[in-house]
Amino acid sequence: MTVVLKLGGSVVTEKDEPETVDRAALDAAASAVADAAAGGDIVVVHGGGSFGHHHAAEYGVSTTAGTSDPAGVRAVHGAMCRLNDAVVDALAERGVPAVPVHPFSAAARDVEGILSLPTGQVETLLGEGFVPVLHGDLVAHAGEGATVLSGDELVVELASAVDADRVGVCSTVPGVLDEAGDVIDRIESFEAVASALGGSDATDVSGGMAGKVRALLSLSSEAVVFGPDALGPFLAGERPGTTIGGGDAEVNQ
Repeated sequence: MTVVLKLGGSVVTEKDEPETVDRAALDAAASAVADAAAGGDIVVVHGGGSFGHHHAAEYGVSTTAGTSDPAGVRAVHGAMCRLNDAVVDALAERGVPAVPVHPFSAAARDVEGILSLPTGQVETLLGEGFVPVLHGDLVAHAGEGATVLSGDELVVELASAVDADRVGVCSTVPGVLDEAGDVIDRIESFEAVASALGGSDATDVSGGMAGKVRALLSLSSEAVVFGPDALGPFLAGERPGTTIGGGDAEVNQ
């Protein structure tokens, strides 16, 4: 069993406080991963939260708008490395064989914005018994300098590369919510839920929940979006929250 797990930036950080880890939430997530790590291969991806998003907003960088300011690149990437250190350390303290993988060192976008992400190192690390921990980052972008590479994009790329059996996205909400605030059980097209989806509550340069749903609908397999309390049940094989996509799903622009 191979699992690709995304820990949202809002889950592991205090998103309204620049570069502040939510220690209790991160410790709880790390403990859940540790309980599941012995049962199969896990790839962990985490978002930027108050680390990457804060600096990206300051320099006007998003998934489509880039920067050619080296100070901005260092600020965003450096912040994400610091958060990655905190996540890897929390996992390692619980016996998880976690190791960092920094996407900025390998990924690129062409002039049309198409992402190229070598994944051989992740596949090899899994085969050697490690738990690779990747993160939202900047990416070299032809004609734009550097743009944001979201954790949600990474999930899509990695799920295909490692032939994931399960894909989970742990967010601060118990699933994708409809306009009444209720959890949507299943999403098979973006158009069906577009009116209910908006941005996140704090600074988010990667598209908020709408961006997550669009990304996950592009997977050939199902993904599950759920809240922190459901992380353990998801890793134990349950399907909490909102199930997104499958082979016949439609992204719909």
